[in-house]
Amino acid sequence: MLNTDLMKKTRQIEIHTRHLVTDSFAGKYHSIFKGRGMTFDEVRQYQPGDEIRTIDWNVIARMGDAYVKRYVEERELTVMLAVDASASGEFGTVNRFKRELAAEFAAVLDFAATNNNDRVGLLIFSDEIELLIPPRKGRKHVLRIIRELLAYEPGDKGTDLKVALDTVSRILKRRSIVFLVSDFMTEIEAHSTLLNRLNRQHDIVAIDLHDPMERTIAGSGLLLLEDAETGNLVWVDSHDKTWQSHFKQDAEQFEQTKKTVFNRAGIDRIFVNTADDYLNALSLFFRKRVQRVRRG
Repeated sequence: MLNTDLMKKTRQIEIHTRHLVTDSFAGKYHSIFKGRGMTFDEVRQYQPGDEIRTIDWNVIARMGDAYVKRYVEERELTVMLAVDASASGEFGTVNRFKRELAAEFAAVLDFAATNNNDRVGLLIFSDEIELLIPPRKGRKHVLRIIRELLAYEPGDKGTDLKVALDTVSRILKRRSIVFLVSDFMTEIEAHSTLLNRLNRQHDIVAIDLHDPMERTIAGSGLLLLEDAETGNLVWVDSHDKTWQSHFKQDAEQFEQTKKTVFNRAGIDRIFVNTADDYLNALSLFFRKRVQRVRRG
């Protein structure tokens, strides 16, 4: 992507996503992603309606009047975007490539975090760590992340979740929010234990990217299909009912496997499709998280 095209695309994503965040998601983000706890702020005189548990009895003994302790949320969080840059991200038959979808979706999360004064970092991985940008604050930092997501050319084509998860575990010392952005075209069952352990350390959210043709291929005669990550080629007759049935069964089985792995690890998943408005998926996620927070 040329520099002028990259700058234009980055600016378009910034305008679009900042508007969305301001109008729709900033408050919800703040509600569902809490800070690290409460920290003492001040002591003030008791007012009707104050919690009795907050009364500072030592101050009462000295002053002869009722005072309460006031606490504020220790808000600042660290958000890490761990984004799969393997070759399968260069696929898309409707509206956009999965890689572009990942950049737009990540931009919404970036600006929501920035609006709440949180730090954001980026980890791009394939079957190795391609790029690591440490968490920081600010608009310029967010724009750099978006540019990298749009323009970065990975050195390898494969996917290795383990190397990404191990790196996240090593570099994040405090509990953080980790958005794991991938199409998960890998042996995800092999990483079930690691996902479970990492989600106990941090708050992991899986952003599952898809294209409609990865689930259903309409009958259109002979097709030459290529595995983007391995380069393997295979001819198929898409009119063949048996082949279509097997293709559908494999897609459904893979989907069920992912659901099982994420559910067992306690990881929330946001399913996004190149053909759909990802805002609906994000809104549903926020709504479910808000309900869970309210239930305690």
